Amino acid sequence: MKLRFIIPCLLILSGCTINISKEKPEADKAGGWALIGFVKADSINPILEPSSDKAFLCPVSKKEVIWEERNVLNPAAIVKDGLVYLIYRAQDMEMTSRLGLAVSEDGLQFKKLADPVLYPDNDNMQEYEWKGGVEDPRIVEGEEGKYIMTYTAYDGKTARLCLASSKDLKTWVKHGLVLGEEKYRDTWSKSGAIVSKMEQGRIIATKIKGKYWMYFGDTDLFMATSEDLIHWVTAENEESKKMISVLNPRPGYFDSRLVEPGPYALIQEDGILLIYNASNASNYNDPDLPEFTYSGGQALYDKNNPYKMIDRMDSNFIRPEKPYEKTGEVNEVCFVEGLVFFRNQWLLYYGTADSKIAVAIKKDD
Repeated sequence: MKLRFIIPCLLILSGCTINISKEKPEADKAGGWALIGFVKADSINPILEPSSDKAFLCPVSKKEVIWEERNVLNPAAIVKDGLVYLIYRAQDMEMTSRLGLAVSEDGLQFKKLADPVLYPDNDNMQEYEWKGGVEDPRIVEGEEGKYIMTYTAYDGKTARLCLASSKDLKTWVKHGLVLGEEKYRDTWSKSGAIVSKMEQGRIIATKIKGKYWMYFGDTDLFMATSEDLIHWVTAENEESKKMISVLNPRPGYFDSRLVEPGPYALIQEDGILLIYNASNASNYNDPDLPEFTYSGGQALYDKNNPYKMIDRMDSNFIRPEKPYEKTGEVNEVCFVEGLVFFRNQWLLYYGTADSKIAVAIKKDD
């Protein structure tokens, strides 16, 4: 949908007064199932920026690096013990990515930890993670309380989907490539969003027909299933033995170039809501957006058959408009990865121009 400014308004939260743009989306053909109506918190955005005061001894290079000096971007988010935890991607000046952790009492003002919580190391993942690093997390809870995080390992050539787990969000165990089959090992698999439900503000991975499900990929989206959230099997066409695409770019739309998962996929009454990131192609595109613009879309899938699409928005629900969204390491980017329901409202966290992190707020209806 096309977003437009109506009037500025104020939001008072935890003693902090925040200016937000009252952006009211036009009606979309998607109907009532989409999660829309987010407004950007203008007076505090961007909420996280790069810093030059955090040094880290890289175990691979054996050198001290200022690990978030160049960019911070593309965060995952989760609520734990009444706090919002933001796991974000950070880049040093050599463009190696590591994952940092920031914590907030109100979901808006965050305190960063001094050291990254996930990074390339001298381990069995080094060949996949060095020197590009670890990128773009998505996070959910397992049914037994363990946290499951998908992330991207980038060796400078191929972006592979990987998985890690933690009990406290600070210490992570790497479980390797999600696409572990030999024929897919060098596939650009990139990002993964696990199908989950919300219970009392907790986002919990949930089985459908006895399996966990994940939407993954970059350009087209595919699916994988698991019995334990650790070991995954790609969904293939039985005849061709090729992965089955469940979401494709569309010529003439905002998602004409590629599609990529946003946060977790959320089971709702109407179906499974998949928020996704999209890029606008250089031709056969949405002419109202600059080429290669990254914006956010939404699709709905059958909650009993997660591969079956029911509906899809014809337009984006968030797009670059602010200077820090339009200009940066990569111009014209709003990249959504973090979503929490906290204190009776939805908070959407997103990377801006691959350089900073911002938040948009939707009040409980």
